[in-house]
Amino acid sequence: MRAFELSQLIQDRGKTEKLYLEFLRVPELSMGIYQLPKGGVDPQSPHTEDEVYFVVSGVAKKLEHCFHSIEEDLTVLVFFAPAEYSLKEKSKTK
Repeated sequence: MRAFELSQLIQDRGKTEKLYLEFLRVPELSMGIYQLPKGGVDPQSPHTEDEVYFVVSGVAKKLEHCFHSIEEDLTVLVFFAPAEYSLKEKSKTK
């Protein structure tokens, strides 16, 4: 099993002038870290592969955010950590 440290990947990507650093490539999968600066523009074009994004930073809790410009049905797999509203529920019980 391979393991990667996020802080090291971010540091490695920062040493390049590229927004994307691929850190794993096997026939069935490739993985990379992608960083866009505040106010930056996403230069991506359509991909031939399916893709999943896990947002590490840049979308803070308690800030308004939403999807926009939805032009077809959208299905999103959502993860919350800790569980959604669990912090709110704990504060109600105190």
